[in-house]
Amino acid sequence: MSLCSDALMVLFYDIEGDSRDHDAWHSHEHFRERLSVPGFLRATRWVAAGPGPEFMVTYEVDSVDVATSGAYLDRLNDPSDWTKSMMPRFRGMVRGFCHVVAGAGLGLGHVAAVVRFAPEAGQGGALFDRLRDDVLPGLAARRGMAGAHLLRPAPPPPMTREQALRGTDRPLPALLIATAYDAAALDQAVRALLPPEALQATGAEPPAEILTYTIAHTATAAEARPGG
Repeated sequence: MSLCSDALMVLFYDIEGDSRDHDAWHSHEHFRERLSVPGFLRATRWVAAGPGPEFMVTYEVDSVDVATSGAYLDRLNDPSDWTKSMMPRFRGMVRGFCHVVAGAGLGLGHVAAVVRFAPEAGQGGALFDRLRDDVLPGLAARRGMAGAHLLRPAPPPPMTREQALRGTDRPLPALLIATAYDAAALDQAVRALLPPEALQATGAEPPAEILTYTIAHTATAAEARPGG
C-alpha cells in the first residue's frame, strides 16, 4: 500500500438508510473540501466486503499536525448545508489521525484487509516490533499482494461543529492495513500471518478485529484543485 506520506486520518462508520446519497455527497463535495485543506494529499473511500463498518475512509496527510491546523478546524466548524443534512445519519464513527510506523511492498491493491487492535499494557513495543519485522515483510512477499502498513494512533483530534452534528467519535485503535490485487491471495495471507490468536499471544488485547474492504473511489489533492 504505497502511501503519499507517513501520516493518515482514518475513519470507520455506517450510514443510516440508503447510502447512495452519502456516496454522492462524499465524492462530489466532501472529497473536494478535504483535499482543498493544506496538508491533505489523497482521499480514498473503501466499502466493506464482509462484516464490520460499511465504510473505511483514509486521508493521507503530510503530518498529524493537520488535525489541529487552523484551515482544517475552520472547515469542520463551518459545515455546508449538505454536510449538515448528512452528519446525523452517521453511526458508530471511529476516527483519528495516526503515524505510519512501518511499511512493506509496492503499490495499492483494490482490496484491503484491516486489523484493528490494541496492545496490552506494557506490550506495545514487542507487538509492533513483531508486526514490523516479521508480518509486514511476510505479507508483502506473497504473490497477489501489494503493500502493507502499520499505523499507530495519535492523540484524538478536537471536537468541532461537524462532529457535534453526529455525536462524539470513538478513538482510533492501532491498525495494520494490507492491500492486494488478488482477493483470494489476501485472504490466504491474512489466515497464514495474522490469525487473531497469534496477535494475542504477542501482546494484543482480545479481540483483534480483521475487516475486509474494496476501493470505491480515490482522488488526490492535485486533482481536486481548480483545473486539476
